[in-house]
Amino acid sequence: MSLRKYAAVITLIVFAVVSPLAGAQSLAPAPSPTSDGTSIDQGIAYLLMVVALVLTYIIHPLDASSFF
Repeated sequence: MSLRKYAAVITLIVFAVVSPLAGAQSLAPAPSPTSDGTSIDQGIAYLLMVVALVLTYIIHPLDASSFF
């Protein structure tokens, strides 16, 4: 085979390998998480603080009335 035939075969192989990659699409990025857990923890903390506040206002008048 002559040098031109080798060059043509190598060029054909390179184009056969590279051409399918030219039409490839990149993958879409993953969606961000809707909740990472910190908002749930914060909600539970607020709920517990409200419960503690309500219990404080329920128990406090009972303690204060025993001194009178």
